[in-house]
Amino acid sequence: MSHAFLRLVSTSGETSYSLLETGEVVIGRDRSCQIVLNSNDYAMVSRRHAIVRSSRTPDGRTSYLLCDLNSANGIYLNGEVLQGCQELQAGDRIKLGNSGPELLFEYQYNSQGVDEPHSSVTATRVTMSANPRALVNSQTEASWSQMLPILFRPKDFTRKAYLVPGIITVILVVLLFFVQGFLYQILLGAYLATAALYFVYQLCGKPKAWWVLIASAVFTILILLSPVLNLFFLVFRSILPGSIPDNPSTVSFGELFLRYFFGSGLLEELLKALPVIGFYFLGRAFTSPTREDIGVEEPLDGILIGSASAVGFTLFETLGQYVPGTIAQVAQQMGTDAGLRLGLELLIPRILGDVAGHMAWSGWFGYCIGLSILKPRQAWQILALGYFSAAGLHGLWNSSTGLASTLGIFVLLLLMVVGGISYALLGAAIVKARALSPSRSQNFATRFYH
Repeated sequence: MSHAFLRLVSTSGETSYSLLETGEVVIGRDRSCQIVLNSNDYAMVSRRHAIVRSSRTPDGRTSYLLCDLNSANGIYLNGEVLQGCQELQAGDRIKLGNSGPELLFEYQYNSQGVDEPHSSVTATRVTMSANPRALVNSQTEASWSQMLPILFRPKDFTRKAYLVPGIITVILVVLLFFVQGFLYQILLGAYLATAALYFVYQLCGKPKAWWVLIASAVFTILILLSPVLNLFFLVFRSILPGSIPDNPSTVSFGELFLRYFFGSGLLEELLKALPVIGFYFLGRAFTSPTREDIGVEEPLDGILIGSASAVGFTLFETLGQYVPGTIAQVAQQMGTDAGLRLGLELLIPRILGDVAGHMAWSGWFGYCIGLSILKPRQAWQILALGYFSAAGLHGLWNSSTGLASTLGIFVLLLLMVVGGISYALLGAAIVKARALSPSRSQNFATRFYH
């Protein structure tokens, strides 16, 4: 006779968890789980990642069923992605996430041929070591890897410690000490915009080549510099009623919203969606896995590429138009230093507000583009919903800022509401996109969803 157990294999030794013949064992980082994994060592494990259900079969055998609890990074059983539930067999290897901890499912026999005594709890932790004294010493003495961890490169060092973003920040800070004037604002604006995109990237939790995101931003900037922009102006601001008044205070709020809806909302949201559409067709030209790496196959792809496109649009609009215009106008009246100072004051809120502005609207429309690919029977309905709702929020934001000088506190409150709704829309889209993602088990974990 035998009883089953899970054996956790790690660099610090082996830990076994015995299983009852009937009952459930939940595995995860939450303290309520029967098998609790350390969150510092296993950040890729969800709070409630997997469950093992045991029961007696009619022939007297004990069956152990492994199920995924809708984890963020999935479960790999013997190297294959676990779909739903599957019965465990002796020797099965269970991996929690692509780079997570590995547990072995095994049976243990005693010398009398009968079952070992079971604990009164669902899972009993037993630490196994061939040399108990060595185990005691490992708990009381610090190793060289503990005293000088940087020399031993801990697992997932670059990702868990945010090494690359930290180094980029250090380099930027050093550069800002040695530059001044408009170059200072260019570096700071590029850094803040990249940080906003990185924030969305971490929320999405799907690996996407950075060259694809950079290319999306650059592609949008090139469109803004090309004659294509004049075609957009012709359609949306000449043929359609989207002409922008020189003095917004001379028209009613309703008329101003209508003009901005066509002249800014519909125009700019379609323009920023062009990289998403372009990468979709580019991906069609390749086979798997290149198609998934660079193309648009799901809502998460649309959100990421759409957000990157918004970063390019914001940088061009802010650093190419608004900030230089402000500097030049103020410099004529108050001097260059005053112009640079006011330009910086304009730069920071415009870039940081991108998450609740251009990035939110483009990310939401990108989500709808990706969703229409997953649900082709409702594609046009989904695309229309995303396009017109994004354009509506965009138009409402612009028409509110156009009347800021005349309506005062009312406009301030309205902008807060519109910005809050826009960001909430993006956040909800990201959460839903993660749940719908066909590549969910391969996506990296983020603490926001565990």
